[in-house]
Amino acid sequence: MNHSLLNISPEVQSALDQRRGIVALESTIITHGMPFPENRDTALAVEQAVRETGAVPATIAVLDGRLSVGLTGEELESLSNVDQAMKLSRADLAMAIARKAVGSTTVAATMMIAHRAGINVFATGGIGGVHQGAEHSFDISADLQELSRTPVTVICAGAKAILDLPKTLEVLETLGVPVLAYQQDNLPAFWSRDSGLPAPLRVDTVAEIVAFMQARRDLDVGGGVLVTNPVPAEQEIASQIMQGFINQAVQEATAAGITGKAVTPWLLGRLVELTDGRSLTTNQALIKNNATLAGQLAVALT
Repeated sequence: MNHSLLNISPEVQSALDQRRGIVALESTIITHGMPFPENRDTALAVEQAVRETGAVPATIAVLDGRLSVGLTGEELESLSNVDQAMKLSRADLAMAIARKAVGSTTVAATMMIAHRAGINVFATGGIGGVHQGAEHSFDISADLQELSRTPVTVICAGAKAILDLPKTLEVLETLGVPVLAYQQDNLPAFWSRDSGLPAPLRVDTVAEIVAFMQARRDLDVGGGVLVTNPVPAEQEIASQIMQGFINQAVQEATAAGITGKAVTPWLLGRLVELTDGRSLTTNQALIKNNATLAGQLAVALT
């Protein structure tokens, strides 16, 4: 990548120079994940959660065709009010640069940019994965391929529960992506602590994650690491309750002909309505929880 395309904020550049802990944060939650002002307030709260661990937050987006790593308060405020921001994955980044556009970065694009900037820890809510009915639509998120190729450790609450979680896990296994559950034996399911799927690997401390990452570097196997961190118990929505809402939302999306990149934001928005806002509250809680763990990991790595 041409590093002249990177616009690294002074705060993040200083942290890079001083080898301090840095946590990359994606920006689709700002433009496509939540309504205003919840999107702005959540983004600020997530950055604050990272700061409280002693690490530096680096929210990533594309602003006027530049890959921006670390947003100012003014830039974050402006992005939270953009109506037509591009939703950017690996395939779209070049177009956003060519058009000098404004865009938010998905998990895949955030990983790419973070790696180029020298950041190896990234916190998000949930990764993309295999959509329900993918055996007919072949709708599989680019996040999974990116995890197999880009050496960034991603802290999340699992794949978004609107997806086909067993198939998502199978694809991750096929791609050789290590999937770790933090302090439990089963994988979390975004809004819920337990998906019912056993985790391939378990870690109980930040030190164990650090040791695992070091061993992978020593083996030179490449690619990323996925750490799944369950939402705090007091904020979770039990999977048996959430699944009914998800099934209804998916059926409505199919009937309405919602496809492609529009599916996830549409479903998330509909679930906020169906759960009377509870899914949004849980979403905010799990993202902040992931930011805290990612900050602790970033500091430990230094």
